[in-house]
Amino acid sequence: MKFEKLRLIGFKSFVEPTDFHYEPGLTGIVGPNGCGKSNLVEAMRWVMGETSFKSMRASGMEDVIFSGSGSRPSRNMAEVHVFIDNAARQAPAAFNDDDKLEISRRIEREQGSTYRINGREVRARDVQLLFADASTGSRSPAFVRQGQIGEIISAKPQQRRRILEEAAGVAGLHSRRHEAELRLKGAQDNLNRLEDVLKQIDAQIDSLKKQARQATRYRNLAGEIRKNEALLALIGHREAAGALAEAQRRLEADVREVAERTLAQAEAARLQALAAAALPEMRETEAKAGAVLQRLNSARQQLEAEERRVRERMAELERRVEQLGRDLERERALVEDAAGVTGRLEAEDSELAAAGEAAVGDEAAARERVSAAGEALGEAEAALSEAQGALADARAKRTALEAALGEARERLARSEAELTRVDTEFALISGEREAADLSALSDALAAHRNDARAAEERASAAESALAQAREAESATRGPLAQAERCAQRLETEARTLSKLLETGSGGLWPTILEQMSVDKGYEAAVGAVLGDDLEASTDASAPAHWALLDAEGDPALPPGVASLAEHVQAPPALA
Repeated sequence: MKFEKLRLIGFKSFVEPTDFHYEPGLTGIVGPNGCGKSNLVEAMRWVMGETSFKSMRASGMEDVIFSGSGSRPSRNMAEVHVFIDNAARQAPAAFNDDDKLEISRRIEREQGSTYRINGREVRARDVQLLFADASTGSRSPAFVRQGQIGEIISAKPQQRRRILEEAAGVAGLHSRRHEAELRLKGAQDNLNRLEDVLKQIDAQIDSLKKQARQATRYRNLAGEIRKNEALLALIGHREAAGALAEAQRRLEADVREVAERTLAQAEAARLQALAAAALPEMRETEAKAGAVLQRLNSARQQLEAEERRVRERMAELERRVEQLGRDLERERALVEDAAGVTGRLEAEDSELAAAGEAAVGDEAAARERVSAAGEALGEAEAALSEAQGALADARAKRTALEAALGEARERLARSEAELTRVDTEFALISGEREAADLSALSDALAAHRNDARAAEERASAAESALAQAREAESATRGPLAQAERCAQRLETEARTLSKLLETGSGGLWPTILEQMSVDKGYEAAVGAVLGDDLEASTDASAPAHWALLDAEGDPALPPGVASLAEHVQAPPALA
């Protein structure tokens, strides 16, 4: 298959009609990132029948339409044409009449895609088969894209078989075979469905036959029922005629009875009139009796209510008596507890007063020690500064003497070299020079030797001065180290005393220093041992806290060494 030209209209970044010619040989596209090189490849795949918008790097197939820019409005359609040379007549029979094939795909928003071959509208399947017969297509391995080489190397055997089939030119046959298999499978599914429908129809026929038999039986039974109903109606008519005659006889008897009852009712009405004349007097008597009864009921209800109030008042008084008894007992117990608490508070007040006086004395002594330690620290820092100055002077002198010694040694080396050269020259010319020349050379030799001896003397003096400087430096280092140790010890003691004199932190986790008591004179030792750990707490919820660990087999202290625990009272976590 030989491609001649590719035309793009409104496809992605190609908003204007653009023609891309495939020249003979190898055609390449060179350009910077974002110029549209990949859009040409995607246009080729799209016109070949690609149906996946993800392969087009889009979120929908309509995204291939130009979406507009700052200076151009968006387009409503996109169209791609590819022109193929068909001079060899290798296209399918339906499209093999022309020397050239023009395959186009057009998409409009919300209307989908349409395919055309030489102006005639075709299916997407026809376009895919056309390219499959030529061993190519939108997803063909012959259409190489980014990353496909790695996919081919790691491809599975089935995928490699597809590559070989396309290379052999049988991809179109396999595609048609796959389509035929799909159609055969669809036909088989239709036959299976037809068999199911026939079975359903047979079942319906059997059901209809059964229903027909039931309908015949129903018609026979309905005829018999109508006969029986007519017979029943005749019997009912005869019974109704007899009942009518009986009812007429009963009517005559009832009429006679009504006349008799009317006479009795007239007599009763006469008696009722007589009773109604005597009724007002009886009602007045009844009203008087009812009023008396109402007054008696009201009096009884008032007495019952008064009785309930009396009983409730008695119960309430009994409860108040009991409550007063319990309150009296509780007040007695509170008085006894108050007396005991008063005694304990007086004892604690006396103890706190004694402890306060002792604490005032200890605090004053500690503050005096802090002041003394501060003064000693200042003196030690002054001594340290003087020692450091002396050390710097000694180092400077040593550096200068070492430089002078080096220069003297260099001069001595040069003098010895010059002396050697002169001796050599003197030995060479001893037989050729005159006496005057020999005398001049001897004088020069003596002068050089004098210079060498003077250089040796200066070097010896420099070495002795360097030895004295080193001795002075060594002598200065001892007081300097002692002053530094004294300063560190005083700083530790001052820091420990300041921590011991500080009040509680008042934070969420109190420090362990607030729970310790140190004998006088051992503050510096405690500070040297624990340091900043004195600010940790014993509360297990604190980020850093003291905890009691199970330690067994601790080694014994050497003879003559006392334990610091004998002079410190602290929580068990510091044991």
